[in-house]
Amino acid sequence: MKYVTAVWNDDQHGFYLDPSPYLDELPKLRDELPFGARAFASDPAHYDMGRGNTRCVKDLELSGIHLATDKSGGLVLEFGPNQWKHDSGLRISYSGVRHFSIDYDHSIDWMQVDTVLLDEILPDEDGGCLHEIALTDASITVRCRDLEAVWDSSVTVTPKGSEN
Repeated sequence: MKYVTAVWNDDQHGFYLDPSPYLDELPKLRDELPFGARAFASDPAHYDMGRGNTRCVKDLELSGIHLATDKSGGLVLEFGPNQWKHDSGLRISYSGVRHFSIDYDHSIDWMQVDTVLLDEILPDEDGGCLHEIALTDASITVRCRDLEAVWDSSVTVTPKGSEN
């Protein structure tokens, strides 16, 4: 990510997270972002990690990846709620996907699921956007025309062992 910091800190035995450089830059980037990406990135709750905020992306649990098998360029990522923080999950639907990747670290073996640390949405050179999501043990990158993020109580965490 270019502005957001989400890195492991050995001294603190935890992650150091800082969205403030991105939030400082966002007013300059907003008009270059497609409508859905702009709305999601600009939501005041998006990066508010304060207690009681149920719409912050931090600690959501990756629960589903649905990639179109045709050439429509559709992709849906589902993030289940953290039971102690969120009242619903988040579904992000991407349109016009040109690139999608997940890079796994496999360095944190004590966590059952990958959870969101923070994300960053930047304008892409063709009028679309670049969405990067830092997870506890992986990173997701999506280049697309636009995205739509919807908080939805039907998005849940899949219990371990029931993926079959």
